[in-house]
This record gives sequence, C-alpha cells and structure tokens, in this order.
Amino acid sequence: MQASNDGAPKPSVPFWHLWTDAAGISHQTPCTLDDFELKGVGGAAPQWNNRHGTHPSTVVVTVQPVGWVGEWHENPAPQWIVVLSGRWFIESMDGTRIEQGPGEVSFGEDQGCVATDGKKGHRSGTIGDAPAVLMTVQVHVPPRRTPCHAI
Repeated sequence: MQASNDGAPKPSVPFWHLWTDAAGISHQTPCTLDDFELKGVGGAAPQWNNRHGTHPSTVVVTVQPVGWVGEWHENPAPQWIVVLSGRWFIESMDGTRIEQGPGEVSFGEDQGCVATDGKKGHRSGTIGDAPAVLMTVQVHVPPRRTPCHAI
C-alpha cells in the first residue's frame, strides 16, 4: 500500500474487469481501485474514498439459483458486480474463467463483442450448493475498450 500525505497506508481494492478489445473479443484483467483520498463524509471521521464520476445508474440484485448457467451473453450495461453470498464463475471469450465469492468485485463491460465460434460476451453461472446473490450497479455510460480504466 502507498502512504497518504499523513503517512497512513493508502488502500488498494482488487477487482476483475471483463472488457472487449478492438476486435470484439472479451477478456478479463485483474485490476485495482487505488485512487483513494482520506476525507470525512457528512461530519464523520475521515475514511478512504475512491470516488467515481456521477452518472445515471440502476441498482439490481440478482439471485441465481443452484445450477444456474447464463450461456453466452453480454452485460446489459457497464456494471459493477459485488457477490453478496454464494459463489459464481465468469468465463470470457478468450477462455479465461474466474470464480468469485462473497465480497469479491468485478466490472462487466463486454458490450460490443463479435460472435466468434458460438461465443459472444461471456458465460456465467453458480458454483456449489447455494444460490449466488449479486448486487449490480449498472452505470449508463458508453463502454470503453481498455482494461482497468476509471469510470
């Protein structure tokens, strides 16, 4: 961790970014949120904040049943995905497959993929004997074709 101006260690939060390259193929890249500022909010003691731009957004909570598989599809909008409970997987067109559990974060931005070998976007599904509960924050902005960028 980096240090802030007052010497406190600056946090870094990992996430996976599902993105589409210029050829229309989806990939997953490990990234970090690391643009934190130590600042109080609403009169509270200072806390670390990684502030993103203000954009129209939609919050959706999904419950994916045990055994659920979402075959090849694109995310409906660029969206932050936080696993609340259970486990799930995400597989991109390049063959990368990640698995996530409670508290893990990804950013799905695979819009504009080109169908290749019967694949377009990603596939995802539950793992194990419990539903996967996810909270998504769909950010209504145009997708970008670079990994690990700030919104």
